[in-house]
Amino acid sequence: MNTALQPSTPFEEATYLKVTWRLIPLLLLCYIVAYLDRVNVGFAKLQMAGELGFSDAVYGLGAGMFFIGYFFFEVPSNIICTEWVPVFG
Repeated sequence: MNTALQPSTPFEEATYLKVTWRLIPLLLLCYIVAYLDRVNVGFAKLQMAGELGFSDAVYGLGAGMFFIGYFFFEVPSNIICTEWVPVFG
């Protein structure tokens, strides 16, 4: 029984192996960076909440607004950056 997820030829097996060895380290690095980003937000809360007098709700709202803006504007900003880099480079 041959399924689509199992390689049937040596070429497919080599391709899956090559893709795995190229993707897994990149995905692991992305996971670590995302984790560090979440940890840094937590450390910032410990410092800022006490000094600025923010409640948990106010800090959560501000962090949520930041991440929503980051989510929506990340791709367009990268597209704009790639268009402007040749001008300045």
